[in-house]
Amino acid sequence: METKLTENQFEEFEKYEALSDQDVFTKIWTQPRKVFKFINDTQYEKYFYILLFFAGVVRALDRASTKNTGDDSSLFFILFFGVVLGGAFGWISYFIYAALTSWTGKWLDGAGNTTSIFRMMAYALLPSTLALVFIIPQIAIFGVDVFRDVEYDTATAFGDIVFWISVFCEVVLSLTTLVFMVIGLSEVQKFSVWKAVLNLILPICVIVVPFLLLAALFYAFS
Repeated sequence: METKLTENQFEEFEKYEALSDQDVFTKIWTQPRKVFKFINDTQYEKYFYILLFFAGVVRALDRASTKNTGDDSSLFFILFFGVVLGGAFGWISYFIYAALTSWTGKWLDGAGNTTSIFRMMAYALLPSTLALVFIIPQIAIFGVDVFRDVEYDTATAFGDIVFWISVFCEVVLSLTTLVFMVIGLSEVQKFSVWKAVLNLILPICVIVVPFLLLAALFYAFS
């Protein structure tokens, strides 16, 4: 019995190269496929909820900026609800997207389920969560203007540098997140890269297309 258990453990180990917690968060930048394979094979969930919390905060603050919430709300209100509500409930939209991705992925013979895709997304969103490092200095310098439809006052050289570096880094991090999503999904679903891209687009089509059809029908009969 002991020999059989050892053999089973060895076979399980052979499926993947064991990675430490540090490896997961460092090698994901240079060897993302290797890391996502490990996460999927071992159902790795260390810091899963923390990552989702910060991803929710970043999404809430980004939405506040996009919708110019600062025109009608104070900075304290935006930050409080961004952290509390965004962190607590921001994961819901990601879970829904993971469920839709799993559902549409079945059309393409995908191997993943909602749980495995949701787990992958938490780590794929790591670059986006790092955007907080650049959002905080912007808020410290420009205040509520970050969430208003106004030109930032970058009259000082320091303010100008902070603004443009932050914008550049946030764009790079967003693109990196997209790359991680494609690689991670291709690993979970056992897809090619292009099939994974299609799987990421399909959930959006499932939501957007019916609304467009309804709008077209309303316009046609109005």
